[in-house]
Order: sequence, then structure tokens, then C-alpha cells
Amino acid sequence: MSNKTYVIGVGMTKFDKPGTKEGDYPDWAREAGEKALADAGIPYDAIEQAYVGYVYGDSSYGQRAVYGLGLTGIPVLNVNNNCSTGSSALMLARQAVKGGLVQCALALGFEKMERGSLGIKYTDRTPALDKHMARMFELRDPESSPFAPQMFGNAGRDHMKKYGSKPEHYAWIGWKNHKHSTNNPYAQFQTEYTLAQIKDAPMIHEPLTKLQCSPTSDGAAGAIVASERFVDEHDLWGGAVEIAGQAMVTDLPSSFDESADCIKIVGYDMSREAAHRAYEEAGVGPSDVQVIELHDCFSSNELISYEALGLAPEGEGHKLVQAQATTYGGAGPLVNPSGGLISKGHPLGATGLAQCSELTWQLRGQAGRRQLDGVRVALQHNIGLGGAAVVSIYRKAAQ
Repeated sequence: MSNKTYVIGVGMTKFDKPGTKEGDYPDWAREAGEKALADAGIPYDAIEQAYVGYVYGDSSYGQRAVYGLGLTGIPVLNVNNNCSTGSSALMLARQAVKGGLVQCALALGFEKMERGSLGIKYTDRTPALDKHMARMFELRDPESSPFAPQMFGNAGRDHMKKYGSKPEHYAWIGWKNHKHSTNNPYAQFQTEYTLAQIKDAPMIHEPLTKLQCSPTSDGAAGAIVASERFVDEHDLWGGAVEIAGQAMVTDLPSSFDESADCIKIVGYDMSREAAHRAYEEAGVGPSDVQVIELHDCFSSNELISYEALGLAPEGEGHKLVQAQATTYGGAGPLVNPSGGLISKGHPLGATGLAQCSELTWQLRGQAGRRQLDGVRVALQHNIGLGGAAVVSIYRKAAQ
């Protein structure tokens, strides 16, 4: 048997506005975990390790989150990697399986968030983003907008200045992702807006209006990763999706040095390098990918990530927007059929695993009204400042 790894089960809750979702994080984690187990067709006692991600909460929430699935004594490791927490948990589960330490592992992520923009919880110690902020303020004066849209909005401003993209390109991405979410029953928002409504929404940090920014969200998602031997012994080939390539990259010198612009400060080089490594492991390139779940925390990040992932040459991401290539009927690849973070929602610990769920459904042909025909290869891009960019390549299992 090879050391190939497979997603054999996925599940998620609906994402909701903080404070409106019934229950608490153990309930949501149990729902997502039970759905993933049912999807795989295995009992919880087949799970040998669990990696549980969340950003906001005390220690050992991960243990409490899986106790609703069973008390089997397995190792449960808590994971926190900012907005890429879910995909970091997935990567750790895959590493354990790929390395032969276990045959079957669970990656689970959840978040119970506060309303409003993200802020700094601990003011008595060095902020995790102090180097990012310091470099940004060398380039642009601080403004009163919240720090996250300020960072990604400034990246959009740099792209407009350097490469000629325009505010309407970013607005179209917001329009696209809200439109896609109307077909996703798990999405926090399921409302279609006109392009004019996207443009005329309250300005958060130019060029980003409110409808181009991901919200805070409550919810959970999970995925079960297994070895080829496990899949074969349990005859799970019908639902298995191979993780053909995966890489995590953290900040590089180019994130902070004298050449760093606001595009690089928000992780462009991390994403580019992670994509390169994932493509190389999978033996595919950007032109082989049909569908992508991409980290559109803000519409500007979707556009610059087109370039980081190799979908367009550097400086030409807005040309994909002009061609309307990344929506249904476009030249492709289809980007964020789920509605993305902008419309599906962004419970930080769950986001990467919700992306995994969507792509697993797409590759199986189970995405309902969101389904794209003929999906053979899919890509997931999840980034957390501070920093960690995770890129995963999925393809249909070949028995």
C-alpha cells in the first residue's frame, strides 16, 4: 500500500451570525463530527487521533468539543493558527496518516465569535501582527478603520496603484460570492445583491465596502482523513477523495523587508510558495484545477490570490474579473461556489474544514445547485495572518 491520504467523510453546520445560533460550541462540533462520521460510514471509535481547531476560547475546548462524539481516550490536540486554523488541523491529521502513525484521524473546527470587527484580546504583550503593522505603517498612515480591512484594503490600494485594478473589480468579486451563496443552505448570507448595491454599501476601508468583507460567524465543520489501507479494508472508495498535495508556508523575509508592499504583508508570498509546493506534490498545475475554495476574507484578497495561486500572471488578476472567468459559465476555474468567506461566513476555526467539505462534495458530484460538471481536480487556499498559508489539492480517488 502507498502512503496516499484520503478524505472519507465531511460535515458542517450552517454558519450563523454570532449570538443567533441555537446551542453552544459543543453542540455544533458534535453536529459537524456526527455528519462527517455518517458521511464516512464509520463509528467514532475508528478515529485514532483528533485535531480540533478554534481561535477564541480557553485551553482544552477541543477535548470538550469531541466528548459529545465519544469518550475513547484518543489523543486530542488543540490547534490555533488564526484564520487558517481549520486547514492547519486538516494538515496535522493528514501528516499523522501519511506518516503511518495512525490509519484514521479527525480534523474538527469550530468558532463562537463576538459580533463586530476582530480586535486584539491581550493588550499586555507583543501583538502577533506587530511586524506586519509596523511595515504597513511605514508605507501608509494609520486610519480609523478596523485593522483587518485596513490591511487587506491597503493591499487592494497597492494593486490598483501598481497594476491598474479598479474598485469595480473588487465589487464584482463581492457580487459573485454573494450570488453563489444563494445556492448554499449552509451559508450565513443567502441574498443576491446587484452590483450597484455592493458598490454603494457602507465603506469600511477603501476600496472595500461592507458587502466585500467577511463577517464574524458561529459554526463548525469537520473532515475525516484515512490511509489507503483503511479505505481499502473498509471498502470506502465510493466516497474517498485524495488529498494529492498539501503545503503550509509561514511568513518569509519578503513579508517585512524594504521591498514588502501591502500585498506581500498580507501573505502573497506565503500563498504563492504554498501553492507551488502543493502543485508539485500533486503533479498538477493551475490549468488542471476546475474549482477552488479561496480565502476571500476580503474581495481584495481573492483578486491578489488569483495571482499567488498562478491563475493569472502577477498584476493581472483583475483581467480574470473583467472576463468573468471565475463564476459559472466563465472560462474558469470556478472560485468560491460556496459563497466564500464573504457570504458563507467565517467562523475562523471552521473555515478551512468548510472549504474541504465543499470541495469534497464538488469532486463527488454532491454539491447540489452549486455543482460544477466534470470536476476532477480542486484546490483549497486558506490563510491566517501571523502567519500561515495552507494550500491543498484534491482529486478523485483512483482505486
